[in-house]
Amino acid sequence: MMKTVKVRQLSIEKFHRYGSYAQMIDPGTDATGPKDAPIVFFRDMVQADISKASFSVCRMEPRERIIDIGEFHNHTCEVAMPVDNDALVWVAPAGCEREVPVDQIEVFFVPKGTLFKVHPGVWHHAAFSANDKPVNVLIVLPERAYINDCHGVPVPKAEWLRIEY
Repeated sequence: MMKTVKVRQLSIEKFHRYGSYAQMIDPGTDATGPKDAPIVFFRDMVQADISKASFSVCRMEPRERIIDIGEFHNHTCEVAMPVDNDALVWVAPAGCEREVPVDQIEVFFVPKGTLFKVHPGVWHHAAFSANDKPVNVLIVLPERAYINDCHGVPVPKAEWLRIEY
């Protein structure tokens, strides 16, 4: 029988070891002026040290929620935001192993419009749709990082993990 992992609500306390995040639509953070002004600027919500940032989109069709592959980047963080649908995002701590640490995986519910950043080395992979509709996720990485600094590792079939949602 396949092991399962439950989805957690996103919170600073639970996610801080992997990176940071902010709700970009109607954020509850400080603004540079009154929040009822005609133009409101919410500043410095997520920081990412990315040189020559490239903006891409990864579209995930609804699929079986099984974690069977992971990836990490040694030299850069990755920034992502589900644009048009809620997503389920999995992460695991960075380490020196070249195998996905399946027993340390956590899955988070990420509402659409929430931008998140994962630190260099943090294990992750493509998000899952939180429902039966596709999800388009904005991805921000240095130019060609998906070729130059993306280390994909399959999970052995006996260790696949089903997301319980």
